[in-house]
Amino acid sequence: MSYIAPIKDMVFNMEHLAGLEQVAQIPAFEDMGVETAQAVLEECAKLNESVLVPLNWEGDKNPSSFKDGHVTTTPGFKEAYQQYCEGGWQSLQHPADFGGQGLPKTIGAACGEMLNSANMSFALCPMLTDGAIEALLTAGSDELKATYLEKLISGEWTGTMNLTEPQAGSDLAAVRTRAEPLPDGTYKVFGTKIFITYGEHDMAENIIHLVLARVQGAPEGVKGISLFVVPKFMVNKDGSLGARNDVHCVSIEHKMGIKASPTAVLQYGDHGGAIGFLVGEENRGLEYMFIMMNAARYAVGVQGISIAERAYQKAVTFSRDRVQSRPVDGSMKTSAPIIHHPDVRRMLMTMRAYTEGCRAMATVAAAAYDASHHHPDADTRKENLAFYEFLVPLVKGFSTEMSLEVTSLGVQVHGGMGFIEETGAAQYYRDAKILTIYEGTTAIQANDLIGRKTGRDGGQTAKGIAAQIANTEADLIKSGSAHAKAVAARLKAAREAFLSVVDFVVSGAKASPNAVFSGSVPYLMLTGNLVAGWQMARALLVAEAELAKGNDAVFMQSKITTARFYADHILVKVPSLRDSIVDGADSVTEMALDAF
Repeated sequence: MSYIAPIKDMVFNMEHLAGLEQVAQIPAFEDMGVETAQAVLEECAKLNESVLVPLNWEGDKNPSSFKDGHVTTTPGFKEAYQQYCEGGWQSLQHPADFGGQGLPKTIGAACGEMLNSANMSFALCPMLTDGAIEALLTAGSDELKATYLEKLISGEWTGTMNLTEPQAGSDLAAVRTRAEPLPDGTYKVFGTKIFITYGEHDMAENIIHLVLARVQGAPEGVKGISLFVVPKFMVNKDGSLGARNDVHCVSIEHKMGIKASPTAVLQYGDHGGAIGFLVGEENRGLEYMFIMMNAARYAVGVQGISIAERAYQKAVTFSRDRVQSRPVDGSMKTSAPIIHHPDVRRMLMTMRAYTEGCRAMATVAAAAYDASHHHPDADTRKENLAFYEFLVPLVKGFSTEMSLEVTSLGVQVHGGMGFIEETGAAQYYRDAKILTIYEGTTAIQANDLIGRKTGRDGGQTAKGIAAQIANTEADLIKSGSAHAKAVAARLKAAREAFLSVVDFVVSGAKASPNAVFSGSVPYLMLTGNLVAGWQMARALLVAEAELAKGNDAVFMQSKITTARFYADHILVKVPSLRDSIVDGADSVTEMALDAF
């Protein structure tokens, strides 16, 4: 077995946790309920399992290459990309007004997970294009939309996000790329951008760069940054491609993982200036870029889930095939497949529980996004937006950190063979590492969770989520089963620990910022763990009800078992994280700087 898309789990989450049938009641998503989701996911799985999976290891061995300013992608990528576009997969979630299919994010995110499980290096290209589309839809002029959106949504052209410079990583106040206004309303762009995913490649005929730059005379810091569209090829009024713009790839990076994805250094303006078109208003570029970043942050969280799923499936297959040692319970007199050994089963259950918990959390977040953008009731939109925005750093931060643990366990299950490249387990581990770094490191997600999502409203959104969790605890107790009551106890302890930390954050963010922010990442991990565990608890209740009806007994029993494992082995970490955050803050910053 290479990769089998977990369609049943995806649809379970959509139907029972995310309320897809309620999403399908929103006028924009009529007839996009469970049946539609099932059909879309099955078709998506065919493409990913048959076309993209075989190219994954090949891309690791034979990555994209650079010569004379041109990037050649892994053999097979260009043809696979054409199939991807012809199938309409780039257009899935985008508006019909510009040639999209208008499916909800609740369904689209599951397709994104499949794509990344199949081939993460490949999937990065459509992911960045999605971000560019979001930014143009939100802030682009009618002219920019008319020129670029249809081609981006079809996949004929791809998009990039240009933030980082050699001296400006996450600190965008340090951006030096400059834009000089021209009399015709365009700008000439000069500067260097690094770490540009698919900044140059051979899979599409044009690449549309969204670039942060400073207009001459702009204020210092982040308040003086503007956003520009800078196409690789200029676009004529009839939509045909014109002259080559003055933006060139000067090198690509040699990386630890995602090797087939070309990470470009782009030089703007070496031959007189790259022509750029202002997006929205001057000095509001960071605001617009955050639209792209929020879309990308959620998508990166899904990448974490996808690589964890791939590693889990590979580990299960290996553990069934690898024969080593007799079982400790004496159930077999000869050496047995290692899946019989308790510690191997512990590792597999950990991998499974983490992956399912994060998938459930991400699916619920996607449904909230759909409601926040498309529900006819303004209050409902506002409520769902607050919930979604609170969950984005959790989906990104917790799911990607989770993927490191899961892919590491995947290597461990393989033993010595996991350290050997030919088994493929190591690739998932290497690929996963970037996920905690790009589109904002885990620390940046944590700072966002503390500053914008918890502190700004005095913890009200956080406490509102805690109240919903308390309702689930009551439902678990009401259920009366041994599993439900055990999970309820774990969930209550985790919720109470969370509330204690929220109070600590709200009361100390301004008075004792070092104390609060020293626990920022532990707070993110605590909260992500709690919310994922909450979704697993909800899943347990659904599975018990479905099992009582005689529906899909094997799947439902497995869901119950996994939820119980999550509560007993993962959710239990929350109270100890509370202790380190609230009681251990001083020891983080106590060491004298010259003593390190």
